Amino acid sequence: MAALLRLMTLALLCLGSLGDIKVGCKIWRQKGNEICCDECHPGNRLLDMCGQRPSDLCKPCEPGTFTENPLKLRCERCSECVGAQVHVKNCTAGADTVCGCKEGLRCANKKCSYCVEKCQKGFEPLSNGSCRPCPEGTFSDQIDMKCKAWSTKCPKPDQVTVFKGNASSDIQCVSKQQIIGTVTTKPRGEKSIPRPPESTWPFFSVLIMGAILMTFLISFFIVVAVKIQKAGKKTKKQIPKSPIIRTPTDEPRTLIAIECSFHEAQQEQGSSSTESLISK
Repeated sequence: MAALLRLMTLALLCLGSLGDIKVGCKIWRQKGNEICCDECHPGNRLLDMCGQRPSDLCKPCEPGTFTENPLKLRCERCSECVGAQVHVKNCTAGADTVCGCKEGLRCANKKCSYCVEKCQKGFEPLSNGSCRPCPEGTFSDQIDMKCKAWSTKCPKPDQVTVFKGNASSDIQCVSKQQIIGTVTTKPRGEKSIPRPPESTWPFFSVLIMGAILMTFLISFFIVVAVKIQKAGKKTKKQIPKSPIIRTPTDEPRTLIAIECSFHEAQQEQGSSSTESLISK
């Protein structure tokens, strides 16, 4: 029932628009005893290429249909706005229905056949309906706006750049006098405007040199620690073992061992004395 009512509405709208549409061929040429049509009036479809009268060669599109081609044999059915689409303009015999999108959405293509979300700041819309981030050196500071290139210089000659641009903002400039006045007479509680950015190469150079120096110191301490550890192991190996001196006791084994050692000492002493006498 709803579909029938929709068709009836479209039919009434198209019928109402037929009063403004001219019927027949708009541009024709003589070919023998006949005339041939080169272009129909807007909203008319072609019936016959050649005939006796221009009005018999083209016919207006039926209700609920349209054509934008001046020599098309058939009319197309009018589109309907559905889903997230909103109705903007009615269909006529010479133009299709015009649809839009609800708040917060945008048309994905030229015909607005479907809707997509709008691109946020820092992004730009593409022809396929998607969004992509602004490339380096460009920005988009409005919703659903194409990315623009950063400014190459400040708008006024007495201004300097304090911040370079990003994906959602152009470069930011302030006057030199404002910077000097803020630094020399800064009111209490107010933040000073940052100075113009200098080259970041000295900063990176300091970081690189610091990293190299730190690496060298760590390596040096590791080598020293390893050498100290090796020297300690060698010292432990070279310490001679002290002889074990047993305290004499009344046990027979101990007395025998002492006596044997005593005789061996005397023997060694006697042999040495005999060798001295022989030498003499």
